[in-house]
Amino acid sequence: MKNEIENKILEKLAGIETMLAGQKTVLTFDEAAKYTGLSKSYLYKLTSTGKVPCSKPHGKMIYFERLQLDEWLLKTRARAEEIENEASTYVTLNKIGGQP
Repeated sequence: MKNEIENKILEKLAGIETMLAGQKTVLTFDEAAKYTGLSKSYLYKLTSTGKVPCSKPHGKMIYFERLQLDEWLLKTRARAEEIENEASTYVTLNKIGGQP
């Protein structure tokens, strides 16, 4: 019972942290991972390949502008849906898989 209550409190605190991170204009790497819901390893891969907007003012710490992250997330989602629609249309028109 005590562990259940503690877990609920921790979940609520995590939710509050996420909401507060959404109020900041500049996010740290950890905050950006929580804010976007991306794993830290995947987010790091995106930063190292330049696929997500970020800055490294002193060469070590990575920072993200929240509004740029929002734009990137929305653009990425739209492009993913567009690719899925194109693939669906291609499969339908070309009947891939040996179907007559």
